[in-house]
Amino acid sequence: MDIIDTIKDQIGNNAILLYMKGSPNQPQCGFSARSVEALIACGERFAYVDILANPDIRASLPEYAQWPTFPQLWVEGELIGGCDIIVEMFESGELQPLIKKASAAAQPDAAPSE
Repeated sequence: MDIIDTIKDQIGNNAILLYMKGSPNQPQCGFSARSVEALIACGERFAYVDILANPDIRASLPEYAQWPTFPQLWVEGELIGGCDIIVEMFESGELQPLIKKASAAAQPDAAPSE
């Protein structure tokens, strides 16, 4: 499987996916840290890929996504954007329902959490 297929597979198999520097417990840049804080505040689980540990993904994803920077948030196969967009959406109240909907759709047998 080539790296683009790997990226497509990651995006396709994770309803909420953050490509970031580091991990949610140990972000390696301020932009990744702020993005993680917003996602955690939404109260749903999300997947992540540490691009520092995956140099092939780090090199190939910007071209595939047509988005040059990290972090990158993907929800239900769509690129949402980077840190500024994630934080703006969180502060405006747009991110929470998007994340909750994606999480619920990924777990159709789970009871909705209120």
